[in-house]
Amino acid sequence: MNVRLMSDLDLQGKTVVFREDLNVPVKEGKITSDKRIRAAIPSLRFALDKGAGIIVLSHLGRPEEGVYSEEASLAPVAKRLEELLGVPVRLEKDYLDGVSVKPGECVLCENVRFNKGEKKNNEEVARKLAALGDVYVMDAFATAHRAQASTEGAIRFAKVACVGLLMAAELEAVTRILHAPKHPLLAIIGGSKVSTKLEVLNNLSKRVDKLIVGGGIANTFLKAAGYEVGKSLYEPDLVESAAKIMEEAKGRGAAIPLPVDVVVGPALEEHAPATVLKVEEVRPDDMILDIGPATAAMYAQIIAEAGTVVWNGPVGAFEIDQFGKGTEAIAKAVAETSAYTVTGGGDSIAALEKYGYASQVDYISTAGGAFLEVLEGKTLPAVAALEARAAS
Repeated sequence: MNVRLMSDLDLQGKTVVFREDLNVPVKEGKITSDKRIRAAIPSLRFALDKGAGIIVLSHLGRPEEGVYSEEASLAPVAKRLEELLGVPVRLEKDYLDGVSVKPGECVLCENVRFNKGEKKNNEEVARKLAALGDVYVMDAFATAHRAQASTEGAIRFAKVACVGLLMAAELEAVTRILHAPKHPLLAIIGGSKVSTKLEVLNNLSKRVDKLIVGGGIANTFLKAAGYEVGKSLYEPDLVESAAKIMEEAKGRGAAIPLPVDVVVGPALEEHAPATVLKVEEVRPDDMILDIGPATAAMYAQIIAEAGTVVWNGPVGAFEIDQFGKGTEAIAKAVAETSAYTVTGGGDSIAALEKYGYASQVDYISTAGGAFLEVLEGKTLPAVAALEARAAS
């Protein structure tokens, strides 16, 4: 992807506007997880250290556009940002007509979704955001799939548009997965529904050497292969789609290895008994809630032999310990393989953290829906705008 990098620019004395994703969970005025703020710090610190004054834009929650609300205010974010950056952070409510910032200073603009026209990518709003500084830095990959005034429009109208350190890292990871992977390329796609990841599965099945499916998605594939799945979560309407994906993958020499054993229970409950069965032994009253140990060992071997691994979604109900051994085995294998590894999706990240393997993955994407859309093969609006600016 040909985009301009902030790290290549001379920022001395410039006013640099950052679009970050500081959409953190806030309960009763207190931030419950500051991961997204921490992720933005390297880019912001870089610009400050280069002698720039910085203006930061972000959304928080889904407030009614054009209406200020205390609960969607970035005030708690400003406080935490100040602590992490080590410089005063001034929260500005009225900024569309300009805001002053000196080199070394940081201004956080109030929730961009308080601006009427933000979501609809209003040109006037986009132009005003772009005019706030000398350089516009898109660093919020998690919002890059939305064509909004602060995420796409401002890029088109800015004097200079580029990507920050966080977004550059995301784009590099995506490039290494989809455009320059070391083979064998393996994708592990888990989760409850095929429908939410059908385009991901369709796109990846045409690119990867092997595709592992897990969770409710695997149940739909097992049904397509003719197995009994009992009371398990699966999507009857997409059994035919799953069969087609398997057939097309086989036709191009790619493999979609299905579970050979599973862990079943009578219900998805905290104290439900867990029983290991071969896939052909699943009964009408069983509920498949995890992969079995033989399948986990088979998948771990596939992961160990891969050159590139992308993982999105657990392979079982790992929140309940007796149904989490399969996901734990996947997390361990992803952490220990010598392959280049990328993990995305809240549940996969939560699993890595639960089992203590997060620090051993090469790249963890926090981009959510944008990460999935890239895996679907879509061009993200913000990335397209950045590429167009780099080419002009």
